[in-house]
Amino acid sequence: MVATLVVQVAQAAVSTRVQVGGGAGFDGGCGGGVTAGLALPWSSSVVEGHVNRIKTIKRQMYGRAAFTLLRKRVLCS
Repeated sequence: MVATLVVQVAQAAVSTRVQVGGGAGFDGGCGGGVTAGLALPWSSSVVEGHVNRIKTIKRQMYGRAAFTLLRKRVLCS
């Protein structure tokens, strides 16, 4: 899969077609991260899910109460 990605990126770099959109935002500078995401057997998706949950609660609580209530909501959810 990683080899296919490298070949496709190389083909796109020499292509004469006009790019319509940004796609996934792959500009060549993030090749290591994309390759690692496809090749390694682990990911940080669980942690990112928890961070997303906490940020959502924080946005909902903005301006409503102090940190103590926010802490209780995060711990109870």
